[in-house]
Amino acid sequence: MKYWLMKNEPEDYDIDDLKKDKTEHWDGIRNYQVRNMIRDDMSIGDMAFFYHSNCDVPGIYGLMSINSKPYPDHTAFDKKAKYYDIKSNINKPTWLMVDVKYKRKLTKIITLKELKSEKKLSKMRVVQKGNRLSITEVEKKDWEYILSLEKK
Repeated sequence: MKYWLMKNEPEDYDIDDLKKDKTEHWDGIRNYQVRNMIRDDMSIGDMAFFYHSNCDVPGIYGLMSINSKPYPDHTAFDKKAKYYDIKSNINKPTWLMVDVKYKRKLTKIITLKELKSEKKLSKMRVVQKGNRLSITEVEKKDWEYILSLEKK
């Protein structure tokens, strides 16, 4: 099993939306490195942090699991969609997505500020300057440590 941190802007879709929906596709990935992680490294049953970005309090708000194998991101072909990609070919899709399944909200938000203050987490991509990736892998030891912060 692998562990992930998956960012989304809460004004588009947040942890409460996922709680209501139970399962949802994670669309709109338009970065080749992230697409490759989805394609090559993600598996059904992997766990992920739901991270709210571009908001007043960025941080980890909940837990979810990967609930499907990667499949073509249909928003790339929809001219009305926010993530439409004119170069995408429906017969040879460039962009992929997976379904995620709600597990639970955290009992407290683990903020980006808190993550950055923890020396043990200094190698995590999300705390490093200039990291713009919407999905990053999380080491098991970091996953467990972050979950322990929820109880503090």
